[in-house]
Amino acid sequence: MKGDRVEIVVDMGGESRNYEVTASRAGRRVEVRIARGVVEVSEVTRTGTTVRTARFMAGKVLALVEHPAENGALPGE
Repeated sequence: MKGDRVEIVVDMGGESRNYEVTASRAGRRVEVRIARGVVEVSEVTRTGTTVRTARFMAGKVLALVEHPAENGALPGE
């Protein structure tokens, strides 16, 4: 959903660096995949086409925070 975003904090050897991947248009979402020592964060369209991808070594990722879009209400609220 537009507005979904994921923040990634990565260890850069003595300092940390923040990255952010955001669903920039309506109908897009952000997906997180962790496999074989790699964290992959992708912006994906409704049809499943990847628009852009950020990849990080899992051992260097300090934090991974998912922020849902603010305008969507959670079920049951």
